[in-house]
Order: sequence, then C-alpha cells, then structure tokens
Amino acid sequence: MSLFRRGESASTLDLLVVGLGNPGRRHERDRHNLGFMVVDELARRHGGSFKGKFSGHVSEVRIHGSRLALLKPDTYMNDSGRSVQPAAAFYKMPLESLLVVHDEVDLDVGRLQARLGGGLAGHNGLRSIAGRLGSPEFLRLRVGVGRPGRGDPRAVADFVLSSFAPEDDAAALIARAAGAVESLVSVGLEETQRSFN
Repeated sequence: MSLFRRGESASTLDLLVVGLGNPGRRHERDRHNLGFMVVDELARRHGGSFKGKFSGHVSEVRIHGSRLALLKPDTYMNDSGRSVQPAAAFYKMPLESLLVVHDEVDLDVGRLQARLGGGLAGHNGLRSIAGRLGSPEFLRLRVGVGRPGRGDPRAVADFVLSSFAPEDDAAALIARAAGAVESLVSVGLEETQRSFN
C-alpha cells in the first residue's frame, strides 16, 4: 500500500521530509540534531545536494520513483515552523505528506516509532510546526535518544545538546532511521510500523 495518493493535491512532491536540529558547527553532532543527520544520510544515499531556501536548506531527491524534498530548518529547533510552513505551502503539501524526523527522549536509544499525528510530548520543534500549520496531524519519525542514565547529573535539555556516546552507535541509528523513511516511501505507514516500530 503506497503512502501517497497522487492527483488529490496539486503538489509536485510525494513527501516533504523535515529533519529537526539546530544550525551551526557547535550543534552538528548533538543528539538534538538527529533529524538533520537523517536527512543528510538520505541526501547522501540518493545523490541530493542542499541549497538555501525557506529559512533553511532543501534538497530534492527521488526514492523508489517518488519525489521528495529534504528540509533542514536554519531557524533553531524552537522556531522550526517558520521554515516548515512556507516550504509546505510552496510545495502544496497535504499534512499527511509531511514527515518530521526528530529526536525523542521518551524512547530508548535506537528505538524508532513512525506515526501519523499524536501529541507533541513537550518537543518544542514539533510544537512550533503544529502551531504554524494549525494542526499536529502530520507524519513523525521519532528516533530514540534516551535520557541521562542513573548517576548522570545532566538535565534532559543538556543531555540532548551533547554528542552521542560511542556505545550508542549513532551511525547505525542514523542509517536505520533513513531506512525507515525509505520504507515509508516504498510500502507506506502500516508496513513501516510493523517493520521498524
């Protein structure tokens, strides 16, 4: 079952994939920048290159015959909607064809969860996007980064703004999350949930 119902909208894209993160070298490898890392991996796999647009960077690629735009907002996490809303409007994307890839502290490291809609779980990037779009009913790929372990004095906010530990195997996590996006494109949400959630 395909995710897309081409012809029902005027969009030239099948999916707009937004990776959430914070711009700048200082944040490059932060857990909070996992969304950026996943869209970078998708661009690498599918020959995409990024250019500045929509207060962010965008790359258009083809995956399994479908047209995708990959977006990395440059607005900082808490204002992501300022980049996502004009991109969604430009591409005429229905909400169910917008996928937001983000870090999730409420999932263990490496766990993935694909879903349509749902709560915002205190994630400021999601809150900003839902506020700008007027609805939370868009696709999400939640990528688990866990919480500070026992004896770790860091607050959650400081934890997500730090780099992955070597034992987290960030490269494998990023690769698996990119594979989940490719699965959404090729087989749709339900099959991806069965395989990856």
